[in-house]
Amino acid sequence: MPTNLSSSYSSLFEPLLALSSLLLRRLSAAVRHHRGRNTPPASSDVPPPPPPSSSPLELDRLYGRTVVVDVDAWLLLPAVDAFTFFMVVAVEAGGFLRGLLLLLVYPLLCLLLGDGDGGGGARARAMATVALVGLEEREVARVGRAVMPRFLMAAAAAEGAEAVRAARRSVAVSATLPRVMVEAFLREHVGVDAVVGPELRSVAGVVAGIMDDADAARVAARRLRALLGDEMDQGEADGAGAAVGLVGEGRSGGTVHYLFSRYYCKETFTATEADKRRWRPLPPGGECGGVKPLVFHDGRLAFPPTPSAALAMYAYLPFGVALAVSRIIALSLLPYGRATFLVGALTGVHYRLVGAGHDAAGGGGGGRLYVCNHRTLLDPIVVAAALGKPVTAVTYSLSRVSEMIAPIRTARLTRDREEDRRSMAALLAHGDLVVCPEGTTCREGYLLRFSPLFAELGADVNPVALDARVDMFHGTSTTPAAKWMDPFYFMMNPKPSYRVEFLPRAAPAPAAEDGGDSIRVANRVQRQIGEALGFELTGMTRKDKYMMLAGNEGVVAAAAAAAATIKASR
Repeated sequence: MPTNLSSSYSSLFEPLLALSSLLLRRLSAAVRHHRGRNTPPASSDVPPPPPPSSSPLELDRLYGRTVVVDVDAWLLLPAVDAFTFFMVVAVEAGGFLRGLLLLLVYPLLCLLLGDGDGGGGARARAMATVALVGLEEREVARVGRAVMPRFLMAAAAAEGAEAVRAARRSVAVSATLPRVMVEAFLREHVGVDAVVGPELRSVAGVVAGIMDDADAARVAARRLRALLGDEMDQGEADGAGAAVGLVGEGRSGGTVHYLFSRYYCKETFTATEADKRRWRPLPPGGECGGVKPLVFHDGRLAFPPTPSAALAMYAYLPFGVALAVSRIIALSLLPYGRATFLVGALTGVHYRLVGAGHDAAGGGGGGRLYVCNHRTLLDPIVVAAALGKPVTAVTYSLSRVSEMIAPIRTARLTRDREEDRRSMAALLAHGDLVVCPEGTTCREGYLLRFSPLFAELGADVNPVALDARVDMFHGTSTTPAAKWMDPFYFMMNPKPSYRVEFLPRAAPAPAAEDGGDSIRVANRVQRQIGEALGFELTGMTRKDKYMMLAGNEGVVAAAAAAAATIKASR
């Protein structure tokens, strides 16, 4: 999320001007009773879509065939409002001011652009204008790739996903949401082969608006020809396409009408409103008909921002800022002991402590080694509070601001294996050490691969299972400029919670040339924590997460070049 408020202020004027122009065109078109350019000029004689089949859709009829599916009608549940998705992009790519602007103009858009006579599509175009115009195209694409899949997964219909997975090839057609907002989810998780929909117009890398339907249909035709190839040529020769269309009731006109015409589809199946009321959401993890589960996602919003939910968020925001500041001050003044949990409970933070820290010293003297999974930057602080004594936390890329406000000692590592091992051993010889071997946070119920470095220190391993829950804002981010705000966002939640469970001690790995024993210890500790939390084990790493969400390996140059340093407790 951008943190530069001056750029946010200046960019707010662009969507207002674009929205005014769009509304004027819409109103003048209504006065002239002009339908607008719904189809490309070259396809004005395209026949209407074939009549829907009267028989119900059976998945075995889709095997080996190409499916053209309407995203809004088949892949999203009927209760989903497009405002939710545009609000996500507005807040995550443009900031809270952009989201507030969209919330304020939304009632006006509903009043001027109703659902009848194609008004729903015009309202979606107006919301896209407010949410997107003036933003960097690269940032919008990042939000579509890293943030939107989580919200689309929660709104997806299991029946539509099963139909897509049954087909040999599938093309998803979005009539409401721009392609950049849905393509990553549909291709990576649902498994469609191509996505067409409203396209963004950009100037010098800045979003300037939405393409007209005619231009969008031309782009869609090129995408379909690149995918279907021979099938389209055969359809032109026979006068009918070979694909199967999955459409919704009353959906005609514009790009959707063009793509579901007989030029592409030989037959269509309609999802009625009665059918959709019986549809099921995707089960947790998205494991339905081969849908790829969601392991990583980014963004600050932890709830679907419907109009009422977004209004509640903005009403709460000033109180949330004050609450976060008071919680952080209390945590800094009372970092250890049960007093931390008491103060947290008085301000709405829920802590649950299971078991107790081990009193015996680690193997070979010195401090104790606590190994935990990584949920937020507050993990070592919560462990210290549960133990009731100071600890040292090691990290690769903690921001300077987080280091300054941390109530415990922190030590930077260099990603040089031998140097990091010596530094950790020296820290452990002087006191207790908390290590998060995943190397990065994971929000969902998965554990990343544990680095075996901690198992080479020759000390007994004390596993700690951690789970953090939020109800409004996520306290983690992959954006370097926003990571220093992670603790503040976590503490801004009305009722955040932490669960801390101390598990039985694990023996250290014996010295070995090949490091195989340390890997086995790391895997055993990972499995032990996963069983305690009910999380699924994976072999993914920090690099996998950052490549998926940010397009880089997540290595901070300064941290990679710096030597390990220790910050004394204030």
